Amino acid sequence: MKRPRVLLADDHKIVLEGLRSLLEPEFEIVGAVEDGRALVAEAKRLGPDVVVADISMPGLNGIDAARQIRKMDERMKIVFLTMHADVSYAAEAFNAGATGFVLKHSAPQELITAIREAMQGRTYVTPIIAGDLIDSYQNRSCRQGELKASLSPRQREVLQLLAEGKSTKEAAAVLNISPRTAEFHKYRMMEQLKIKTSAELIQYAVKHGLVSL
Repeated sequence: MKRPRVLLADDHKIVLEGLRSLLEPEFEIVGAVEDGRALVAEAKRLGPDVVVADISMPGLNGIDAARQIRKMDERMKIVFLTMHADVSYAAEAFNAGATGFVLKHSAPQELITAIREAMQGRTYVTPIIAGDLIDSYQNRSCRQGELKASLSPRQREVLQLLAEGKSTKEAAAVLNISPRTAEFHKYRMMEQLKIKTSAELIQYAVKHGLVSL
């Protein structure tokens, strides 16, 4: 029987090696990457059945990478493995098209279960936050997801790169847009969010999970 093909993404090599050891007995590991942009590129090149990704990654966070992957191929399953226990991250992950959400401090078997469920077309949520996630959907109280949704995908990309210390010119080069366009995105974000300084913009990015300190 053909083993499911899995692509791994995490910005810590030791985590990637641990995941490889855990999953290889049952799944075929087709690749491992350390940032969100490499994840999108390798997902396109390799066409895995399942992507196992962290949320906090340099260059492009896992949630925005998931959006790009799902837009590219809706058949690809995405399971998040993250340290973020806040239910708002889970809500945003599923809004981006995730099929699984597992916490890094959960039992290793949970990740295997999440991948198996994804392959069967089902959704898996770590039990620790499952109840809160249901409540958040019922109450429409997940403010973090609502705030992030106010920015376009391109704005979030620009914001993450700026928050990681890149200049507007450097961010433009990464995104293959003109520096003037990058400046315009920055200006529009500050206007939309009613933010007056670059420092406040970076604080917003950290607060809403677009980049980690």
